[in-house]
Amino acid sequence: MSNTVSQLAVAGAVAAALAAYASAPAQAAGQEKCFGVSLAGENDCAAGPGTTCAGTSTVDYQGNAWKLVPAGTCTDIELPAATDGTLRHGALEALDRDLPA
Repeated sequence: MSNTVSQLAVAGAVAAALAAYASAPAQAAGQEKCFGVSLAGENDCAAGPGTTCAGTSTVDYQGNAWKLVPAGTCTDIELPAATDGTLRHGALEALDRDLPA
């Protein structure tokens, strides 16, 4: 009997994981990943090595951290210039700028 309960629990967990995975693209419809535009701790995901995901960026405008933005707007987002005066823009690919030390 406990073997059947264990199998049902595993099957339920797999079904829940698949349902969550299948619904994720629907939530992001009409949006795209934009790298280098989030403030520290406000990224949606991908904040480079040693981080786990959402909210793990440690530097404002961290180049390898992304945020979901409306599709087609990423590279038009106006950001403050870097301390050396270099202009910053969002990008559709990870950037090598503003990375934590």
